[in-house]
Amino acid sequence: MTATLKRWAGSGTVHVLFAFLAMGGWAVFANRAHAVPQPLYSGFLQGALSACLTLFLKSAIDALSRRFTGITRLWVPPLIACLGSASLLTVLHALIGTPEIAKTIAVPLLVSTSYASIYNYSLSGKRGAES
Repeated sequence: MTATLKRWAGSGTVHVLFAFLAMGGWAVFANRAHAVPQPLYSGFLQGALSACLTLFLKSAIDALSRRFTGITRLWVPPLIACLGSASLLTVLHALIGTPEIAKTIAVPLLVSTSYASIYNYSLSGKRGAES
């Protein structure tokens, strides 16, 4: 991997921008059958929320994983992150009138919950090795 590519891959700004574009684009696609400008509003909101979730999800999992022990450490932090994300996404999309809320949040929620689960599992493995 070239030095430039490594630098970009490790950049938080690149991750946030990618989340905004990818998930915002998904929301526009999911709402494409509805009159403009609603798909654009939904896309902008989803992009902004995905960017924020990308910034805060790691910190939330770090904090939550320290609060649980045993087997609950494996599943409770990602579950809390998933429920919190789903609630936030649903409420805010409902407030702006996103027509296809379930389709709009399905992919971003799957991606963020998968990340939370994998990251949390990696933390649990590290903590188990340190014990």
